[in-house]
Amino acid sequence: MKRAGCLMFAAVPVVVTATVYFFMPGETKSDGAGSGGRPSASQPSGRAAEDAMIADLPPGLAAPEKKELAQKIVTSAENSTLNWRDQYGYIEDIGDGQGYTAGIIGFCTGTHDLLVLVERYTKAHPDNGLARYLPALRKVDGTDSHQGLDPGFTAAWKKEAKVEAFREAQNAERDRVYFEPAVRLAKLDGLGTLGQFIYYDAMVMHGPGTGPTGFYTLRERAVSEADTPAQGGKEKAYLDIFLDVRREAMKSKKSHRDTSRIDTAQRRFLYNGNLDLDTPLEWAMYGETFRVAK
Repeated sequence: MKRAGCLMFAAVPVVVTATVYFFMPGETKSDGAGSGGRPSASQPSGRAAEDAMIADLPPGLAAPEKKELAQKIVTSAENSTLNWRDQYGYIEDIGDGQGYTAGIIGFCTGTHDLLVLVERYTKAHPDNGLARYLPALRKVDGTDSHQGLDPGFTAAWKKEAKVEAFREAQNAERDRVYFEPAVRLAKLDGLGTLGQFIYYDAMVMHGPGTGPTGFYTLRERAVSEADTPAQGGKEKAYLDIFLDVRREAMKSKKSHRDTSRIDTAQRRFLYNGNLDLDTPLEWAMYGETFRVAK
């Protein structure tokens, strides 16, 4: 089983195309390459115009069958399986310095997103089995410590993962933090379904951070080398550059150095010209072959 490391990011503004996005305190994580914040536009009128434009576009990765496919591909990289719904109760410390990694998208006790998930879930469901660990989760946030979590937290997580409301909470947080911001920006950049997935997978692994390996930094580096389709560039050429930039960032970190998710999956889709991420689809992850028939 392989899991991407979870990282944190700073609450500072990032310029993206013509819109300024901000990472909101309490919803974000920070060390420069993190997971966990939802960007919001600084100018409501600009945001409304972007929303209107996006509403006129095809659903792309947001189409139910494409979103399901996206979850399968991500989970093949994160957990070496296509059965992403089996991962709600997943929890372990993978030794990447981020504490416990858990759930369908790899929420981490050391990087704020797991804390936010449990806080939001507890607000809606005060009597849940994880609520008693909130003081400890706040104390270990930003560290790899298990203090106050052992020995009962992992069992409590697995038990709570059997509750439908907690599964729905994980889905909602995945969408709020990772899926929706990634797909939105990809559409603004003029990218099709494959490009939207490439952004989403990068957001999952690197998080919407502003440091050297944060998603928005990687995207800005790619834009400095190639125009997006929205800027008049060629989609395949731009995505090839983005994957180059991301691969370099992965290689810079010990926990990310296996770049199968780029080399034998996303790059394969791109070079095959499958910009719509159509099925049937076949790819390799860590030497194992995965297939989705339809």
